[in-house]
Amino acid sequence: MGALDGRVAVITGAGRGIGRAEALFFAEHGAKVVVNDPGVAADGSAGDTGVAQRVADEITALGGRAVATSDSVAEWDGARRVVATAVEAFGDLDVLVNNAAIERNRAVSVMTEEDFDAVVAVKLKGTFATTRWAVRHWRSRAEAGELRDRSVVNTASGSGLLNPLPAQTNYAAVNAGIAAMTTVHALELGRYRVRVNCVSPSMVRTRLSEAVPGMPGPAPAGAYDPAHPVAVAPVAAYLASAACTLNGQVVSVRGGSVAINRGWTTGPRVDAGARYWTVPELAAELESLPHGDPVAELTAALRGALGAGGEAAIRHMIDTALDAPDPAPPVGA
Repeated sequence: MGALDGRVAVITGAGRGIGRAEALFFAEHGAKVVVNDPGVAADGSAGDTGVAQRVADEITALGGRAVATSDSVAEWDGARRVVATAVEAFGDLDVLVNNAAIERNRAVSVMTEEDFDAVVAVKLKGTFATTRWAVRHWRSRAEAGELRDRSVVNTASGSGLLNPLPAQTNYAAVNAGIAAMTTVHALELGRYRVRVNCVSPSMVRTRLSEAVPGMPGPAPAGAYDPAHPVAVAPVAAYLASAACTLNGQVVSVRGGSVAINRGWTTGPRVDAGARYWTVPELAAELESLPHGDPVAELTAALRGALGAGGEAAIRHMIDTALDAPDPAPPVGA
């Protein structure tokens, strides 16, 4: 049995790089995959609109199940259509992997408004928009009495969290924002049995990172390559699996080294050495590391203000927010 047998997963930015590696790995381990990618160039300009379909075709040729969508998650209705594609094709949605990103690297003195807004739209707004539409679907399922494990796996970057790079005001800011969004959504969505975590790769060789100083070239054919995007895929798959108990965590990945972050620093880690993790191995090792619960951590941080009833007060605040009048139409309307 695969770690993701029967689970329906949407993976954004899945036409190339990390997203493509995740899509192939998820399908190999039993998931039905929606491959989303509009095929734009690294800076978001027009590119190859067929990349998502080619990955979906590759999966089906290997015996997996996949469909493609080229909608842009930077567009509100595009994000809705991505989620709707999963429900229409496979009847449900279990996992959302937010991986889509572009880069426009310039020093702050010459960065334009368009440069800033474009990166924010794809990476930060796109992560929010797809999550929002997925949660609308999961909320409706929960209200109908169907409660089971669902998972959001966001994607940040070491260049936004641990080592922000020059000329990346926009990219560093959105990645830090995604880490914060992960915590907020993990706090909010327990009622619907939705876990929200974030994978934060470093020194992974993709078209967005090829100019990073020190980025190694490809390893010889058949050799272990710590900078290959496939190194990230088992971590995302573990976070997406129903067996995972982590929630509200940011997990750093650099080759075979996987760590649970503590705020803006790297926390306790496990290391596979010169090989790629398998999902069962990673599950056994990561579950043994200390990791927190977002509600408990927020309660501890606010204990001075909230007193002994802190957790009840926080849960009441969450429930009040979830039960607020809905200003938007239902999914599909």
